[in-house]
Amino acid sequence: MATVKLGENEFQTSGNLPNVGDKAPDFKLTTVDLDTKSLSDYKGSRVILNIFPSIDTSVCATSVRTFDKEVAELDNTKLLCISHDLPFAHSRFCKEEGLENLEALSDFRDGSFGKTYGLDLLNGPMQKLHSRVVIVLDEEGTVIHTEQVPNIADQPKYSKVLEILGNA
Repeated sequence: MATVKLGENEFQTSGNLPNVGDKAPDFKLTTVDLDTKSLSDYKGSRVILNIFPSIDTSVCATSVRTFDKEVAELDNTKLLCISHDLPFAHSRFCKEEGLENLEALSDFRDGSFGKTYGLDLLNGPMQKLHSRVVIVLDEEGTVIHTEQVPNIADQPKYSKVLEILGNA
């Protein structure tokens, strides 16, 4: 279990992120077309899991825009932007912003992704939403980087992700 903050308020997460070197747990998430995707759909590509509370907050929106721009420069890399937001909210945001280098995925159906990855918020006003996390996987689905952003209002360390993928 991790502790994260929003401002000075502390919140607990539902567990711990997967460890670097572990195989990432499988998942089933919903696309903007209401199809289902699982981790095996991305085998053979490097994957950035950009996980956040809601696309309708400025910090989350900035992370999606920033990673979308940066991923365009990376070879063989898929960007998955994941929250509990409905697929319709993800679709609206991506269309309005003209984002083309990502796949928006929702954990709204059963919420098992957040539980499995240990990143659901357990208390406070954002209870049951995801904390802000970045997980990077290699082509075989092995975790090569994790970041539990300590304060939900802060951006992830984009440069660290890009450094890792530049050297991977």
